[in-house]
Amino acid sequence: KISMAEKKEGKEPKNAVHQNAIMVETIKKENFHQKLYTNYGVNPFRRLHTLAPKPNAPPEDLSGITEEDSHFVGVIERAHLEPTKKYTVPQTESQEIGWITKPLLETNKADSRLYFPKNSCEITKYMDAYWRFKGTDGKPEAKKA
Repeated sequence: KISMAEKKEGKEPKNAVHQNAIMVETIKKENFHQKLYTNYGVNPFRRLHTLAPKPNAPPEDLSGITEEDSHFVGVIERAHLEPTKKYTVPQTESQEIGWITKPLLETNKADSRLYFPKNSCEITKYMDAYWRFKGTDGKPEAKKA
């Protein structure tokens, strides 16, 4: 058997020039296939400067500021919309669940075979009246129409 010391003696030392050439070629290949995306945008939900005001100073009068950037207001309003109003198709797999909220079949509420509305029995009516009475500190509550 050959010992580890003999194996190391048999190896040639690494050539620094060849190692550098391999590294340069690897970096060139990586840079060729790498795409840099430099599209930056301002996040409207993040404050740029977070300086706390003086605690004892009255707040500044902001009534003089009346200019509004219509594009910025549009971006804020669009950010608060539901995904179904923002996009025409789901953007993720999770959005596919529940994307179409319209039922496949319209339910006929007059048909008692398939429509079971919420019904109240004597006990639930009694407890409803009890909790309504208890919530008014013992005073009976006027029924809202």
